[in-house]
Amino acid sequence: MADIFLDATAQAELVRTGEASALELVDDAIARVEKLNPELNAVIHPRFDRARDEARGTLPDGPFRGVPLMVKDLLAGIEGDPQHEGMKFLRDAGYRADHTDALAQRYLDAGFVCIGRTNTPELGIVPTTEPEAYGPTRNPWDTNRTTGGSSGGSAAAVASGMVAVAHANDGGGSIRIPASCCGLVGLKPSRGRTSLMPDFSVIDELLIVELCVTKTVRDTAGVLDALQGAALGDTVRAPAPDRSYRDEVGASPGKLRIGLLTHNPLDTGDIHPDCVAAARETAQLLESLGHTVEETFPPALLDPALVGHFTTLWAATLVYNLRYWERKVGREITPADVEPLTWSLGELGRSITAPDYVDAQHAVLELGRQVEGWHASGYDLLLTPTLGEPPVELGTFSTPDEPLLGFMRAATFVPYTPLANMTGQPAISLPLHWNADNLPIGVQLTGAYGREDVLLRVAAQLEQARPWVDRLPPVHA
Repeated sequence: MADIFLDATAQAELVRTGEASALELVDDAIARVEKLNPELNAVIHPRFDRARDEARGTLPDGPFRGVPLMVKDLLAGIEGDPQHEGMKFLRDAGYRADHTDALAQRYLDAGFVCIGRTNTPELGIVPTTEPEAYGPTRNPWDTNRTTGGSSGGSAAAVASGMVAVAHANDGGGSIRIPASCCGLVGLKPSRGRTSLMPDFSVIDELLIVELCVTKTVRDTAGVLDALQGAALGDTVRAPAPDRSYRDEVGASPGKLRIGLLTHNPLDTGDIHPDCVAAARETAQLLESLGHTVEETFPPALLDPALVGHFTTLWAATLVYNLRYWERKVGREITPADVEPLTWSLGELGRSITAPDYVDAQHAVLELGRQVEGWHASGYDLLLTPTLGEPPVELGTFSTPDEPLLGFMRAATFVPYTPLANMTGQPAISLPLHWNADNLPIGVQLTGAYGREDVLLRVAAQLEQARPWVDRLPPVHA
């Protein structure tokens, strides 16, 4: 591991052994933020004074005691801290969280010290982080390109070395997309593995799960250990793991049977050759490690109606979120309060009938059943590119005169990631390829429902076979 980079696991060990204090780690991270954030715009709500006070005090004796953390400014509210979710509406209202939600509390209970909140697109709608409220976050590999979204601020913070771990969430790829764009590890857990309580649940957020972006597989596994499990009120609960996820790192995955898909199952555009090459090179690497890779995939993924079903769920959920924030702030949201795409997608959501919404729910649940049948027939994993293109230039999805065009353009960029949100499966993006322009190109492995253990075993095996932690972007601490 590079001397200039210590992952969160190593930082926690320094605190545990007394070689460093929590305050020293926090001060160092704050210095890196102050150096890099003017160029990258990853952190929009610094929390430096409060973080220092917490680091000086008595922290919970969790596995990451004293380790600095960034929290994405979407969900994961911490009482008293700003929570704006990329919205001018909440920024202008000066909204601060009135409680700490279950997921944020688990981060704090693990011993992390939150030093700030990171940039996100308005309500996490698009796969790039360029909100009107706070401006674009820039990719440390090329500052003219997107970090992805919606966890783009978190990804830029980790990739540039501000922190080793940052909170992220994923409703259509929002962990895996920025992980691919920024050269990071990004695991989307199974539906019901992490909690959205008390404000949301899988009833109103069927697609969304929570976790993080990191640079090492062991950090991702350790954070999953800390966050996984239902909270009070959760009705969908992923199967409990047989042992700690951290124990899966370094464990043999055995000989896996893996499907390979490199064309666009949604037929929303051609897949860039760099992304195809990344997946195919990874297939060769997996075969060299003793696994079997076959060019096959679940046929149900070819259903042309999936884009429509996803859009129905996405737009209806957006309307729910807008209503939620109207109740919190105490006034209605007008077109002047939000971006053109948010308003247009909200109008689309308001036009959806209850039967249409239920049809979409049943369609994605049936998709999950069909895909589980493919896994049950003998396939452990599905290998794909994470994205359909390398990180695109900032502004690519901005079409303010016809805002829904930009939303549909995003379907060419992200044809693979929403599928696991619809099925509820776990999926991980790994930084195994860089193109001729030195841009990271992620590959995605999707596992059967509840089998994060298999994903972490093979991810650690690939990390050892083709290490990436020493690859640093031009903008780095």
